[in-house]
Amino acid sequence: MLNLPTFHFKNILLTMTLSMLGMCASAQDWPTKPVKIIVPWAAGGVTDTLARVAASKLSTSLNQPFYVENHAGAGGIIGSDMVAKATPDGYTLVASGMASHVITPNTAKVPFDAMKSFTHIAMLGGPPLVLVVHPTLPVKDVKELLAYIAAQPEGINYGSAGAGTHNHLMGELFRSKTNANMVHISYKGGGQALVDLMSGHVKVAFLTLTTVSGNLKAGKLRALAITSNKRLSDYSNVATFSEQGYSYLTTYNWSGLSGPAGMPAPLVEKINEQVNKALRQSDVREKLRTEGIDSFDMDPEAFTAFFQKEIQNWSPVAKSINLKLGN
Repeated sequence: MLNLPTFHFKNILLTMTLSMLGMCASAQDWPTKPVKIIVPWAAGGVTDTLARVAASKLSTSLNQPFYVENHAGAGGIIGSDMVAKATPDGYTLVASGMASHVITPNTAKVPFDAMKSFTHIAMLGGPPLVLVVHPTLPVKDVKELLAYIAAQPEGINYGSAGAGTHNHLMGELFRSKTNANMVHISYKGGGQALVDLMSGHVKVAFLTLTTVSGNLKAGKLRALAITSNKRLSDYSNVATFSEQGYSYLTTYNWSGLSGPAGMPAPLVEKINEQVNKALRQSDVREKLRTEGIDSFDMDPEAFTAFFQKEIQNWSPVAKSINLKLGN
């Protein structure tokens, strides 16, 4: 007599085995055609730089074109949603990150879930943020700045790259935790904030290291603290926030590489391995260093866990400033 449960179970096992073999073969063959990396921002920013560095190296190592397409708009929603709806075969990826996948979902209605709609593959890196002041301000560290602010009857203004940016969120977190009397001045990009800081229209700003690095090296600005997890060799005189007692301000304006949900694990592991290999190359490290960008080596599991933790850490801050962008 035919044992139906056993027969059915064997067929399930066979189907699963063939499916796994197919996924492994697919991962081994990938890529067999050009791979598109969507950057959900305009060309020229940190995320764009990281995506293009990765694309160039992957094109060489995998013998297939990797090319970047910029699809800016709506705080990163447009480009990110294109990838969320793509086939999970590894041929359409997105340069994900703090802005598009952590901040925007808390300040706008988005058609995707930052975790469930994507497969998070590899960390690319990003610059730390810096608390900088005009050199005429008589302060040299965070403690002195807080004392200075406390002595001003009307407090002070601080600049950022724009409402809802990582710079802004960091400034608001700092302000709320220290009870500093600071008022946010929003600019349309870090470049505009830098111009007003240099001219003295604002005395304090929270900006990325990439934005201010040249002026710091030239002595035209003074850095009071940096959000990196350790002092940087090129800025060894700048103490971290953690060293000064503000460990909650250890953060990076990071970007990563993600794909649509449901990508096969062997394929994800292969892409992760190739990305990390590219980021370890000495010429890549040197280029990123000169841009004020750190890179981080994470496997897919570590990057996914990091992604989730960043959402947990920064979502309450984004919600607390009551912004509604992109609606």
